[in-house]
Amino acid sequence: MEVWGGHEAFEGGVSVPGNDVFVSCSPHTGDVRGGDIYYVSNCAAGIISRFVLADVAGHGSVVSSTASGLRDLMRRYINTPDQTKFARALNRRFSSDAGRFATAVLVSYFAPTDHAIICNAGHPRPLHFSVRTRRWAFVDSLSPGVLAAGKPRELTAANLPLGVIHPTSYDQFALKLERGDLLLLYSDAFLEARGADGKPWGEDGLLNLIQATIDGSASDPSTIREKLRHEVAARTGQPLDDDSTMIVLHHNASDPPDQTLKERIVVLGKMLGVLS
Repeated sequence: MEVWGGHEAFEGGVSVPGNDVFVSCSPHTGDVRGGDIYYVSNCAAGIISRFVLADVAGHGSVVSSTASGLRDLMRRYINTPDQTKFARALNRRFSSDAGRFATAVLVSYFAPTDHAIICNAGHPRPLHFSVRTRRWAFVDSLSPGVLAAGKPRELTAANLPLGVIHPTSYDQFALKLERGDLLLLYSDAFLEARGADGKPWGEDGLLNLIQATIDGSASDPSTIREKLRHEVAARTGQPLDDDSTMIVLHHNASDPPDQTLKERIVVLGKMLGVLS
């Protein structure tokens, strides 16, 4: 029942059932606090861990207020299996303050079945390293092997950044992790680095860089963000020009609390929105 995180400069880690978690945050221009907010929570039963990375428009007191409100909502929904309810609550909170918005990615890890359930509100797609294929890939609802589920949409607006339109629907999908897999959540600074042509290199540039320089099987997960920052600067001739934050999940497949097969199926179904 703990919520850990904030929006301050930070370098460190925490262990939760199934994953070693490493968080690195560097606010732009060396500020103590930035516009990226990161949180980790663990439910009362110890079987659902939740990770949030949000990129908020604004700085200073505006982001401090948002970080506090997000923490409150993390606590309120800490035991709620279906994280789309949390996403809708976040969108409602941002929509109540005209002109404030954020992108965010929410990940709920269900320890009994090793599934990472991902909900994306206009944020850059997570990167997944598979120990089986030894390859990095962006992951979304159309990626091979993912399980996408949810209730039929009643709204045309879906998966938009928080605070753009209320109400908005949010989809989610489940990715089964194998021991040693990595899942990276990151801020858009890593996509906005500019190549020799002066244009942001985007997803293709980031994927090519990480595939060429980061061996997910051999690399220390705690150093991945700094390695990427160094490689970006080396290839572009300049450091990242924005807040840069990364949450790295290293799946250690540690044993969760015991559950029956029926209990696992019921909770996973609720997390995906299939069961009420």
